[in-house]
Amino acid sequence: MRLGDRATLADFAGLPALELPRDVRDRLAQDRAVVDAAAAGAAPVYGLNTGLGANLGHRIAPEDIPRFQRQLIEGRAVATGPALPPETGRGVLLARLVSIRGSGMSLSMVDHLLAVYAAGLSPRVPRFGSIGASDLTQNAVWALALLGSGTVWRDGAEVEAGRALAEAGITLPALQPKDAMALINHGGLTTALSARALHAGGVALAMLRAAALLSYAGYDANRDIFAPAVNALRPAPMQAETAAWFAERLKGAQSPRRVQEALSFRTIAPVLGAALDAQGRAVAVWADEANGLSDSPAVLGDEAMRSTPNFHGPALALALESVALANAMCANGAVQRAQRLMNPDLSGLPRYLTPEGGASAGMVPAQKTAAALLAEVRRHAGPVTLDAAPVSETVEDMAPMTPQAALKLSGQAEALKLLAGYEALVAAQAIDLRGGALPPAVAALHSALRAEIPPLTADRPLGPAIETAARVLARVAEAL
Repeated sequence: MRLGDRATLADFAGLPALELPRDVRDRLAQDRAVVDAAAAGAAPVYGLNTGLGANLGHRIAPEDIPRFQRQLIEGRAVATGPALPPETGRGVLLARLVSIRGSGMSLSMVDHLLAVYAAGLSPRVPRFGSIGASDLTQNAVWALALLGSGTVWRDGAEVEAGRALAEAGITLPALQPKDAMALINHGGLTTALSARALHAGGVALAMLRAAALLSYAGYDANRDIFAPAVNALRPAPMQAETAAWFAERLKGAQSPRRVQEALSFRTIAPVLGAALDAQGRAVAVWADEANGLSDSPAVLGDEAMRSTPNFHGPALALALESVALANAMCANGAVQRAQRLMNPDLSGLPRYLTPEGGASAGMVPAQKTAAALLAEVRRHAGPVTLDAAPVSETVEDMAPMTPQAALKLSGQAEALKLLAGYEALVAAQAIDLRGGALPPAVAALHSALRAEIPPLTADRPLGPAIETAARVLARVAEAL
Protein backbone atom coordinates (compact mmCIF):
# COMPACT_ATOMS: atom_id res chain seq x y z
CA MET A 1 0.00 0.00 0.00
CA ARG A 2 1.32 3.46 -0.95
CA LEU A 3 0.99 6.02 1.81
CA GLY A 4 -0.80 9.02 0.36
CA ASP A 5 -3.37 6.83 -1.42
CA ARG A 6 -6.82 6.62 0.12
CA ALA A 7 -6.98 3.81 2.67
CA THR A 8 -9.93 1.41 2.76
CA LEU A 9 -11.52 -0.84 5.33
CA ALA A 10 -9.88 -3.78 3.56
CA ASP A 11 -6.46 -2.23 4.14
CA PHE A 12 -7.09 -2.13 7.87
CA ALA A 13 -8.40 -5.68 7.84
CA GLY A 14 -5.34 -6.95 5.96
CA LEU A 15 -2.62 -4.62 7.35
CA PRO A 16 -0.59 -4.64 4.09
CA ALA A 17 3.05 -3.75 3.53
CA LEU A 18 3.63 0.01 3.30
CA GLU A 19 5.55 2.26 0.93
CA LEU A 20 6.35 5.95 1.54
CA PRO A 21 6.45 7.64 -1.91
CA ARG A 22 8.97 10.37 -2.60
CA ASP A 23 6.34 13.09 -3.08
CA VAL A 24 4.75 12.31 0.29
CA ARG A 25 8.15 12.36 1.97
CA ASP A 26 8.88 15.75 0.42
CA ARG A 27 5.57 17.08 1.73
CA LEU A 28 6.40 15.80 5.21
CA ALA A 29 9.72 17.62 5.04
CA GLN A 30 7.90 20.85 4.19
CA ASP A 31 5.53 20.33 7.11
CA ARG A 32 8.51 19.72 9.35
CA ALA A 33 10.12 23.02 8.35
CA VAL A 34 6.99 24.81 9.59
CA VAL A 35 7.27 23.00 12.93
CA ASP A 36 10.95 23.86 13.31
CA ALA A 37 10.22 27.53 12.63
CA ALA A 38 7.40 27.56 15.18
CA ALA A 39 9.59 25.86 17.81
CA ALA A 40 12.19 28.59 17.38
CA GLY A 41 9.62 31.40 17.40
CA ALA A 42 7.84 33.31 20.13
CA ALA A 43 4.20 32.70 19.13
CA PRO A 44 2.33 30.19 21.36
CA VAL A 45 1.54 26.88 19.64
CA TYR A 46 -0.58 24.38 21.56
CA GLY A 47 1.44 21.41 22.80
CA LEU A 48 4.63 22.64 21.17
CA ASN A 49 5.59 25.45 23.50
CA THR A 50 2.53 25.42 25.76
CA GLY A 51 1.08 22.95 28.21
CA LEU A 52 -1.98 20.83 27.36
CA GLY A 53 -5.58 21.07 28.51
CA ALA A 54 -5.92 23.15 31.66
CA ASN A 55 -2.17 23.88 31.48
CA LEU A 56 -2.64 25.77 28.23
CA GLY A 57 -1.38 29.02 29.76
CA HIS A 58 1.99 27.56 30.74
CA ARG A 59 4.76 28.43 28.26
CA ILE A 60 7.64 26.05 27.53
CA ALA A 61 11.02 27.67 27.04
CA PRO A 62 12.71 26.77 23.70
CA GLU A 63 15.55 24.97 25.44
CA ASP A 64 13.06 22.83 27.39
CA ILE A 65 10.99 21.70 24.39
CA PRO A 66 13.00 18.48 23.70
CA ARG A 67 12.75 17.33 27.32
CA PHE A 68 9.07 18.28 27.33
CA GLN A 69 8.43 15.73 24.56
CA ARG A 70 9.07 12.71 26.78
CA GLN A 71 7.20 14.32 29.66
CA LEU A 72 4.19 14.82 27.42
CA ILE A 73 4.00 11.11 26.66
CA GLU A 74 4.85 9.68 30.06
CA GLY A 75 2.47 11.96 31.93
CA ARG A 76 -0.46 10.84 29.81
CA ALA A 77 0.20 7.10 29.70
CA VAL A 78 -2.61 6.40 32.16
CA ALA A 79 -4.62 3.88 30.13
CA THR A 80 -5.36 0.67 31.98
CA GLY A 81 -7.09 -2.69 31.84
CA PRO A 82 -6.60 -5.85 29.79
CA ALA A 83 -4.85 -5.64 26.44
CA LEU A 84 -6.84 -5.00 23.31
CA PRO A 85 -6.37 -7.65 20.57
CA PRO A 86 -2.74 -7.96 19.41
CA GLU A 87 -3.41 -6.49 15.96
CA THR A 88 -4.72 -3.25 17.53
CA GLY A 89 -1.28 -1.67 17.91
CA ARG A 90 -0.44 -2.34 14.25
CA GLY A 91 -3.80 -0.88 13.29
CA VAL A 92 -2.89 2.32 15.16
CA LEU A 93 0.48 2.37 13.39
CA LEU A 94 -1.29 2.12 10.03
CA ALA A 95 -3.80 4.80 11.02
CA ARG A 96 -1.06 7.18 12.12
CA LEU A 97 0.94 6.65 8.92
CA VAL A 98 -2.10 6.96 6.65
CA SER A 99 -2.90 10.38 8.16
CA ILE A 100 0.68 11.56 8.65
CA ARG A 101 0.58 14.56 6.28
CA GLY A 102 0.02 17.74 8.26
CA SER A 103 1.02 16.16 11.56
CA GLY A 104 4.46 17.79 11.59
CA MET A 105 6.16 14.60 12.81
CA SER A 106 9.91 14.50 12.22
CA LEU A 107 11.08 12.34 9.33
CA SER A 108 13.24 10.27 11.66
CA MET A 109 10.15 9.37 13.70
CA VAL A 110 8.14 8.58 10.56
CA ASP A 111 10.90 6.22 9.47
CA HIS A 112 10.85 4.65 12.92
CA LEU A 113 7.11 3.94 12.71
CA LEU A 114 7.60 2.40 9.27
CA ALA A 115 10.39 0.19 10.61
CA VAL A 116 8.33 -1.04 13.55
CA TYR A 117 5.40 -1.78 11.24
CA ALA A 118 7.61 -3.61 8.73
CA ALA A 119 9.08 -5.71 11.55
CA GLY A 120 5.61 -7.05 12.37
CA LEU A 121 5.62 -5.63 15.89
CA SER A 122 2.42 -4.39 17.51
CA PRO A 123 2.58 -2.12 20.57
CA ARG A 124 0.34 -3.33 23.39
CA VAL A 125 -2.67 -1.06 24.01
CA PRO A 126 -4.76 -1.28 27.23
CA ARG A 127 -8.53 -1.36 26.85
CA PHE A 128 -9.56 1.72 28.85
CA GLY A 129 -8.50 5.34 28.60
CA SER A 130 -9.75 7.19 25.52
CA ILE A 131 -12.98 9.15 25.48
CA GLY A 132 -12.76 9.82 21.75
CA ALA A 133 -11.50 13.40 22.08
CA SER A 134 -8.24 12.18 20.55
CA ASP A 135 -7.08 8.85 21.95
CA LEU A 136 -4.47 10.56 24.11
CA THR A 137 -4.07 8.17 27.04
CA GLN A 138 -4.06 4.90 25.10
CA ASN A 139 -1.91 6.43 22.37
CA ALA A 140 0.59 7.41 25.05
CA VAL A 141 1.01 3.80 26.20
CA TRP A 142 1.30 2.78 22.55
CA ALA A 143 3.91 5.50 21.95
CA LEU A 144 6.01 4.46 24.94
CA ALA A 145 6.21 0.94 23.53
CA LEU A 146 7.46 2.44 20.26
CA LEU A 147 10.13 4.21 22.30
CA GLY A 148 11.26 1.03 24.05
CA SER A 149 9.10 1.11 27.21
CA GLY A 150 6.26 -1.30 27.91
CA THR A 151 5.56 -4.33 25.74
CA VAL A 152 4.82 -5.24 22.14
CA TRP A 153 3.15 -8.24 20.53
CA ARG A 154 5.48 -10.37 18.44
CA ASP A 155 4.22 -13.59 16.85
CA GLY A 156 1.27 -13.68 19.27
CA ALA A 157 3.32 -13.24 22.45
CA GLU A 158 3.99 -10.17 24.61
CA VAL A 159 7.65 -9.18 24.58
CA GLU A 160 9.49 -6.37 26.39
CA ALA A 161 9.47 -3.51 23.88
CA GLY A 162 13.11 -2.48 24.14
CA ARG A 163 14.30 -6.03 23.61
CA ALA A 164 11.97 -6.61 20.66
CA LEU A 165 13.08 -3.42 18.94
CA ALA A 166 16.75 -4.24 19.49
CA GLU A 167 16.35 -7.78 18.18
CA ALA A 168 14.64 -6.36 15.09
CA GLY A 169 17.65 -4.11 14.52
CA ILE A 170 15.63 -0.94 15.14
CA THR A 171 17.47 2.00 16.74
CA LEU A 172 15.36 4.39 18.81
CA PRO A 173 15.20 7.94 17.38
CA ALA A 174 15.48 11.06 19.54
CA LEU A 175 12.20 12.84 20.17
CA GLN A 176 12.13 16.17 18.35
CA PRO A 177 9.71 19.08 18.88
CA LYS A 178 6.11 18.12 17.98
CA ASP A 179 6.93 14.39 17.84
CA ALA A 180 5.20 13.70 21.15
CA MET A 181 1.99 15.44 20.09
CA ALA A 182 2.08 13.69 16.72
CA LEU A 183 2.42 10.35 18.51
CA ILE A 184 -0.37 10.79 21.05
CA ASN A 185 -2.81 13.55 20.05
CA HIS A 186 -4.68 11.90 17.19
CA GLY A 187 -7.58 9.49 16.61
CA GLY A 188 -5.58 6.54 15.34
CA LEU A 189 -6.89 4.14 17.96
CA THR A 190 -10.48 5.13 17.16
CA THR A 191 -9.76 4.54 13.47
CA ALA A 192 -8.24 1.11 14.10
CA LEU A 193 -10.97 -0.05 16.51
CA SER A 194 -13.74 1.22 14.23
CA ALA A 195 -12.22 -0.51 11.22
CA ARG A 196 -12.14 -3.79 13.12
CA ALA A 197 -15.73 -3.32 14.32
CA LEU A 198 -17.13 -2.39 10.93
CA HIS A 199 -15.35 -5.25 9.21
CA ALA A 200 -16.73 -7.74 11.75
CA GLY A 201 -20.17 -6.14 11.52
CA GLY A 202 -20.17 -6.44 7.75
CA VAL A 203 -19.31 -10.13 7.94
CA ALA A 204 -22.03 -10.67 10.55
CA LEU A 205 -24.65 -8.99 8.36
CA ALA A 206 -23.72 -11.18 5.40
CA MET A 207 -24.06 -14.22 7.68
CA LEU A 208 -27.48 -13.09 8.95
CA ARG A 209 -28.66 -12.58 5.38
CA ALA A 210 -27.50 -16.08 4.42
CA ALA A 211 -29.21 -17.62 7.45
CA ALA A 212 -32.43 -15.78 6.62
CA LEU A 213 -32.28 -17.18 3.07
CA LEU A 214 -32.15 -20.70 4.50
CA SER A 215 -35.05 -19.94 6.82
CA TYR A 216 -37.14 -18.64 3.95
CA ALA A 217 -36.61 -21.90 2.08
CA GLY A 218 -37.09 -24.07 5.17
CA TYR A 219 -40.33 -22.32 6.09
CA ASP A 220 -41.49 -22.29 2.48
CA ALA A 221 -42.44 -18.67 2.99
CA ASN A 222 -44.26 -16.50 0.49
CA ARG A 223 -41.81 -14.92 -1.95
CA ASP A 224 -44.21 -12.40 -3.47
CA ILE A 225 -43.09 -9.90 -0.85
CA PHE A 226 -39.79 -9.56 -2.76
CA ALA A 227 -41.46 -8.47 -6.02
CA PRO A 228 -39.85 -5.31 -7.49
CA ALA A 229 -43.18 -3.50 -7.80
CA VAL A 230 -43.91 -4.06 -4.11
CA ASN A 231 -40.57 -2.74 -2.96
CA ALA A 232 -40.64 0.26 -5.30
CA LEU A 233 -43.71 1.66 -3.54
CA ARG A 234 -41.59 3.18 -0.77
CA PRO A 235 -37.91 3.85 -1.52
CA ALA A 236 -36.54 2.93 1.90
CA PRO A 237 -32.74 2.58 2.15
CA MET A 238 -31.49 -0.64 0.53
CA GLN A 239 -34.95 -2.25 0.68
CA ALA A 240 -35.34 -2.80 -3.06
CA GLU A 241 -31.75 -4.09 -3.39
CA THR A 242 -32.20 -6.51 -0.51
CA ALA A 243 -35.51 -7.75 -1.87
CA ALA A 244 -33.92 -8.32 -5.27
CA TRP A 245 -31.10 -10.31 -3.63
CA PHE A 246 -33.58 -12.68 -1.98
CA ALA A 247 -35.84 -12.90 -5.03
CA GLU A 248 -32.93 -13.92 -7.26
CA ARG A 249 -31.71 -16.64 -4.88
CA LEU A 250 -35.17 -18.05 -4.23
CA LYS A 251 -36.07 -18.55 -7.89
CA GLY A 252 -37.35 -22.07 -8.40
CA ALA A 253 -38.37 -22.62 -4.78
CA GLN A 254 -41.53 -24.58 -3.99
CA SER A 255 -44.87 -22.79 -4.06
CA PRO A 256 -45.41 -20.95 -0.77
CA ARG A 257 -47.88 -22.35 1.73
CA ARG A 258 -49.47 -19.03 2.74
CA VAL A 259 -50.66 -15.76 1.27
CA GLN A 260 -48.85 -13.74 3.95
CA GLU A 261 -46.20 -14.41 6.60
CA ALA A 262 -45.34 -13.11 10.05
CA LEU A 263 -43.30 -9.94 10.14
CA SER A 264 -39.99 -11.66 10.84
CA PHE A 265 -40.30 -13.10 7.31
CA ARG A 266 -42.36 -10.40 5.63
CA THR A 267 -40.13 -7.45 6.62
CA ILE A 268 -36.72 -8.97 5.89
CA ALA A 269 -36.06 -6.52 3.04
CA PRO A 270 -36.71 -3.26 4.94
CA VAL A 271 -35.10 -4.46 8.18
CA LEU A 272 -31.98 -5.99 6.68
CA GLY A 273 -31.85 -3.22 4.08
CA ALA A 274 -31.79 -0.58 6.83
CA ALA A 275 -28.92 -2.41 8.54
CA LEU A 276 -26.94 -2.70 5.30
CA ASP A 277 -27.54 0.99 4.66
CA ALA A 278 -26.37 1.92 8.17
CA GLN A 279 -23.27 -0.23 7.66
CA GLY A 280 -22.49 1.42 4.32
CA ARG A 281 -22.95 4.93 5.71
CA ALA A 282 -20.72 4.13 8.68
CA VAL A 283 -17.97 2.79 6.42
CA ALA A 284 -18.14 6.01 4.38
CA VAL A 285 -17.85 8.15 7.52
CA TRP A 286 -14.99 5.95 8.74
CA ALA A 287 -13.13 6.36 5.43
CA ASP A 288 -13.24 10.14 5.71
CA GLU A 289 -12.05 9.90 9.31
CA ALA A 290 -9.22 7.47 8.52
CA ASN A 291 -7.95 9.49 5.58
CA GLY A 292 -8.32 12.87 7.25
CA LEU A 293 -6.09 14.54 9.82
CA SER A 294 -7.21 14.46 13.45
CA ASP A 295 -4.12 16.20 14.88
CA SER A 296 -4.20 19.39 16.89
CA PRO A 297 -2.25 21.48 16.19
CA ALA A 298 -1.86 20.69 12.51
CA VAL A 299 0.38 22.16 9.84
CA LEU A 300 -1.58 24.26 7.36
CA GLY A 301 0.29 24.99 4.15
CA ASP A 302 3.82 26.33 4.36
CA GLU A 303 3.46 28.91 7.09
CA ALA A 304 1.04 28.07 9.85
CA MET A 305 0.29 25.66 12.68
CA ARG A 306 -3.27 25.83 13.92
CA SER A 307 -5.36 24.20 16.61
CA THR A 308 -8.19 22.09 15.20
CA PRO A 309 -11.39 20.40 16.42
CA ASN A 310 -10.69 17.37 14.23
CA PHE A 311 -9.72 15.04 17.07
CA HIS A 312 -13.42 15.03 18.03
CA GLY A 313 -15.33 12.39 16.03
CA PRO A 314 -19.07 12.59 16.73
CA ALA A 315 -20.10 11.63 13.19
CA LEU A 316 -18.30 8.30 13.41
CA ALA A 317 -19.57 7.66 16.93
CA LEU A 318 -23.18 8.22 15.86
CA ALA A 319 -22.70 6.10 12.75
CA LEU A 320 -21.38 3.19 14.83
CA GLU A 321 -24.31 3.54 17.24
CA SER A 322 -26.72 3.44 14.29
CA VAL A 323 -25.17 0.21 13.02
CA ALA A 324 -25.50 -1.44 16.43
CA LEU A 325 -29.19 -0.47 16.71
CA ALA A 326 -29.97 -1.70 13.20
CA ASN A 327 -28.18 -4.98 13.85
CA ALA A 328 -30.31 -5.56 16.95
CA MET A 329 -33.45 -5.44 14.79
CA CYS A 330 -31.95 -8.04 12.46
CA ALA A 331 -31.05 -10.26 15.42
CA ASN A 332 -34.61 -10.22 16.73
CA GLY A 333 -35.88 -11.36 13.33
CA ALA A 334 -33.42 -14.26 13.30
CA VAL A 335 -34.68 -15.50 16.68
CA GLN A 336 -38.33 -15.21 15.68
CA ARG A 337 -37.87 -17.06 12.39
CA ALA A 338 -36.07 -19.97 14.07
CA GLN A 339 -38.79 -20.28 16.69
CA ARG A 340 -41.50 -20.38 14.02
CA LEU A 341 -39.61 -23.12 12.20
CA MET A 342 -39.83 -25.28 15.35
CA ASN A 343 -43.57 -24.73 15.82
CA PRO A 344 -45.50 -27.45 13.92
CA ASP A 345 -48.68 -25.37 13.81
CA LEU A 346 -46.82 -22.67 11.90
CA SER A 347 -44.20 -24.58 9.92
CA GLY A 348 -46.06 -27.79 9.09
CA LEU A 349 -42.93 -29.66 10.21
CA PRO A 350 -42.33 -32.04 13.15
CA ARG A 351 -42.38 -30.38 16.57
CA TYR A 352 -38.99 -28.93 17.52
CA LEU A 353 -37.72 -30.25 14.15
CA THR A 354 -37.03 -33.68 15.61
CA PRO A 355 -37.71 -36.72 13.41
CA GLU A 356 -37.92 -38.87 16.57
CA GLY A 357 -40.98 -37.30 18.14
CA GLY A 358 -42.10 -38.44 21.55
CA ALA A 359 -39.95 -37.11 24.38
CA SER A 360 -37.23 -35.81 22.04
CA ALA A 361 -36.25 -32.20 22.76
CA GLY A 362 -34.98 -31.72 19.22
CA MET A 363 -33.82 -28.18 18.72
CA VAL A 364 -36.01 -26.40 21.25
CA PRO A 365 -33.37 -26.18 24.04
CA ALA A 366 -31.25 -24.09 21.69
CA GLN A 367 -33.92 -21.40 21.91
CA LYS A 368 -32.49 -20.54 25.32
CA THR A 369 -29.06 -20.04 23.80
CA ALA A 370 -30.61 -17.85 21.12
CA ALA A 371 -32.38 -15.76 23.75
CA ALA A 372 -29.08 -15.29 25.58
CA LEU A 373 -27.35 -14.25 22.35
CA LEU A 374 -30.16 -11.82 21.57
CA ALA A 375 -29.76 -10.26 25.01
CA GLU A 376 -26.04 -9.88 24.32
CA VAL A 377 -26.78 -8.19 20.98
CA ARG A 378 -29.22 -5.81 22.65
CA ARG A 379 -26.76 -5.03 25.45
CA HIS A 380 -24.24 -3.88 22.87
CA ALA A 381 -26.89 -1.83 21.06
CA GLY A 382 -27.39 0.45 24.06
CA PRO A 383 -26.00 3.96 23.42
CA VAL A 384 -22.65 4.86 24.93
CA THR A 385 -22.30 8.32 23.39
CA LEU A 386 -24.91 10.13 25.51
CA ASP A 387 -22.84 11.14 28.51
CA ALA A 388 -19.23 12.14 29.01
CA ALA A 389 -17.79 13.31 32.30
CA PRO A 390 -16.10 16.74 31.97
CA VAL A 391 -12.34 16.40 32.44
CA SER A 392 -9.22 18.56 32.59
CA GLU A 393 -10.87 21.20 34.80
CA THR A 394 -13.87 21.15 32.40
CA VAL A 395 -11.75 22.39 29.48
CA GLU A 396 -12.70 19.10 27.84
CA ASP A 397 -16.40 19.20 28.69
CA MET A 398 -17.61 17.13 25.74
CA ALA A 399 -16.51 13.78 24.27
CA PRO A 400 -18.06 11.41 21.69
CA MET A 401 -16.90 8.10 23.26
CA THR A 402 -16.15 6.76 19.78
CA PRO A 403 -13.74 4.00 20.92
CA GLN A 404 -16.41 2.62 23.24
CA ALA A 405 -18.94 2.64 20.40
CA ALA A 406 -16.46 0.70 18.26
CA LEU A 407 -15.67 -1.83 20.99
CA LYS A 408 -19.31 -2.58 21.69
CA LEU A 409 -19.99 -3.02 17.97
CA SER A 410 -17.15 -5.56 17.84
CA GLY A 411 -18.64 -7.40 20.80
CA GLN A 412 -22.08 -7.33 19.22
CA ALA A 413 -20.71 -8.76 15.97
CA GLU A 414 -19.42 -11.85 17.77
CA ALA A 415 -22.87 -12.54 19.22
CA LEU A 416 -24.50 -11.85 15.85
CA LYS A 417 -22.26 -14.40 14.14
CA LEU A 418 -23.28 -17.11 16.61
CA LEU A 419 -26.93 -16.13 16.25
CA ALA A 420 -26.63 -16.45 12.48
CA GLY A 421 -25.09 -19.89 13.01
CA TYR A 422 -28.05 -20.84 15.21
CA GLU A 423 -30.64 -19.74 12.65
CA ALA A 424 -28.77 -21.50 9.84
CA LEU A 425 -28.57 -24.73 11.86
CA VAL A 426 -32.31 -24.67 12.55
CA ALA A 427 -33.18 -23.75 8.96
CA ALA A 428 -30.98 -26.49 7.51
CA GLN A 429 -32.83 -29.05 9.65
CA ALA A 430 -36.16 -27.66 8.43
CA ILE A 431 -35.01 -27.99 4.82
CA ASP A 432 -34.06 -31.62 5.43
CA LEU A 433 -37.47 -32.42 6.92
CA ARG A 434 -39.49 -30.57 4.28
CA GLY A 435 -37.66 -32.12 1.33
CA GLY A 436 -38.09 -31.06 -2.25
CA ALA A 437 -35.90 -29.30 -4.75
CA LEU A 438 -33.93 -26.24 -3.68
CA PRO A 439 -32.85 -23.19 -5.68
CA PRO A 440 -29.13 -23.40 -6.56
CA ALA A 441 -27.96 -20.75 -4.06
CA VAL A 442 -29.92 -22.31 -1.21
CA ALA A 443 -28.74 -25.80 -2.16
CA ALA A 444 -25.09 -24.68 -2.20
CA LEU A 445 -25.40 -23.08 1.21
CA HIS A 446 -27.23 -26.06 2.66
CA SER A 447 -24.60 -28.42 1.25
CA ALA A 448 -21.79 -26.37 2.77
CA LEU A 449 -23.40 -26.75 6.18
CA ARG A 450 -24.13 -30.44 5.77
CA ALA A 451 -20.54 -31.10 4.74
CA GLU A 452 -19.57 -30.33 8.35
CA ILE A 453 -22.76 -30.80 10.38
CA PRO A 454 -24.95 -33.92 10.06
CA PRO A 455 -28.73 -33.61 10.33
CA LEU A 456 -30.29 -34.04 13.75
CA THR A 457 -31.64 -37.59 13.97
CA ALA A 458 -31.54 -37.97 17.76
CA ASP A 459 -30.96 -35.58 20.66
CA ARG A 460 -27.33 -34.51 20.89
CA PRO A 461 -25.33 -31.47 22.10
CA LEU A 462 -25.88 -28.63 19.61
CA GLY A 463 -23.59 -25.97 21.04
CA PRO A 464 -20.60 -27.06 18.93
CA ALA A 465 -22.86 -27.31 15.87
CA ILE A 466 -23.90 -23.66 16.30
CA GLU A 467 -20.25 -22.64 16.33
CA THR A 468 -19.49 -24.77 13.28
CA ALA A 469 -22.45 -23.31 11.41
CA ALA A 470 -21.19 -19.82 12.19
CA ARG A 471 -17.73 -20.69 10.84
CA VAL A 472 -19.24 -22.08 7.64
CA LEU A 473 -21.37 -18.98 7.13
CA ALA A 474 -18.39 -16.70 7.77
CA ARG A 475 -16.53 -18.55 5.03
CA VAL A 476 -19.23 -18.60 2.35
CA ALA A 477 -21.88 -15.96 3.08
CA GLU A 478 -20.28 -12.96 1.42
CA ALA A 479 -19.83 -14.89 -1.85
CA LEU A 480 -23.52 -15.81 -2.16
